Amino acid sequence: MLIKAFAKINLTLDILGVRPDNFHEVSMVMQSIDLHDDVVVEKADAGIVLSVEGSDLPADENNLAHRAAAAMKENFGVKDGVRIKLTKRIPMAAGLAGGSADAAAVILGINEVFNLNAPMERLSEIGASIGSDVPFCIMGGTMLSTGRGEILRELSPFPEKYLVLAKPPISISTPWAYKTYDKNPATEHPDNVKFEAALIKGDVKEMYALMGNVLEKVASSEYKEIEEYKNLMLEAGAEYAQMSGSGPTVFAFAKDKEAAENIARVMKEKTKAELFVTKTRS
Repeated sequence: MLIKAFAKINLTLDILGVRPDNFHEVSMVMQSIDLHDDVVVEKADAGIVLSVEGSDLPADENNLAHRAAAAMKENFGVKDGVRIKLTKRIPMAAGLAGGSADAAAVILGINEVFNLNAPMERLSEIGASIGSDVPFCIMGGTMLSTGRGEILRELSPFPEKYLVLAKPPISISTPWAYKTYDKNPATEHPDNVKFEAALIKGDVKEMYALMGNVLEKVASSEYKEIEEYKNLMLEAGAEYAQMSGSGPTVFAFAKDKEAAENIARVMKEKTKAELFVTKTRS
């Protein structure tokens, strides 16, 4: 079975504090986009056999896709083996939940291939044991994500919009971003209540005004490319630009596909970014 593992962006990202379990309490609006990896799941004689194309990502038990398969086999007593072929397009360590999307696709694929008929809530619980973004990647769409990221509530769909993703040739460690934030927390925070109201009204301009990511200042203070990319994309006609997740990828919304492709052309000429033109998906 072929499953598309869709990437995500953060329309908002707020940190409310550190929990007793040392995870951060977050409140963020997450959005699926069309950029995806391909994950093929099929039965095998024994064990877990993982192959990866399009990336030098290790195909071992540290890979989130491998961990997802192991968790599904353990939770449901699956005796047969699983063969997984992963074709990567989503860049790694980019703030786009590529690894979490792959894990989610494996969970959904094993549920189907082995006729487990597990409800989405159960699959999301298993996903949460692998990574905080995995439950969202299982559900997809437009969601308010709270707790450490695993508690989800469906929101009104974000309008279909074309966007450009620009990943600088750098990687940002998520633990580093959160630890650095703790030393100097934000004084301004995105208002998810008002953002949800704007979603219900379908007022895109108001949504842009209410978006925000408290980790962006942390990342851009260390990596000048983030602010540079944002400014270049806005100058090239973007309606709005922001960093996704803990970075370093910057996304920019465009009026239409033609405008998005023009922004990507400008970025290709002026930067060394890895570039993708895609759109949101409900």
